[in-house]
Amino acid sequence: MVVAFPLGLLPAAVACDVIYLVHGGAHWAHMSYWLIAAGVLSALFAAIFGFVDWLGLANGTRAKRIGLWHAIVMDIVVILFAVSWWLRRPNPDAPTTLAIGFGAIAVVFAVIGGWLGGELVYRLSVGVDSGANLNAPNSLSGRPAAETTI
Repeated sequence: MVVAFPLGLLPAAVACDVIYLVHGGAHWAHMSYWLIAAGVLSALFAAIFGFVDWLGLANGTRAKRIGLWHAIVMDIVVILFAVSWWLRRPNPDAPTTLAIGFGAIAVVFAVIGGWLGGELVYRLSVGVDSGANLNAPNSLSGRPAAETTI
């Protein structure tokens, strides 16, 4: 459940950056600065629970592999946002294009990582169902989740 915080805070920061770029207003940039700070901290907190879930998955399963890719991609997202936040520190009311760019790139990675997380929860039932099919085929394959792949 804690994933809802970074999932909302970090894209909201990018939305504030877009508004700042289009309409100006230092308050939008300042708001983005604090949204990123809260989003990164909440993402680190959420990662603890994700790591615990991942450790509980059986080795050699599709879920274990997807979980690892999800973690790698989302770690990249957190790092990109942390760099964006760090670059903003000297003047949170007027971030550089580079600082804003790091956040925008992070959102692209977040979409990929979010899809992988959705695959884990909704397709493979990781963290939802103790009897989950940890080797269900990819949701884009058109094959039923009850089918097993290796």
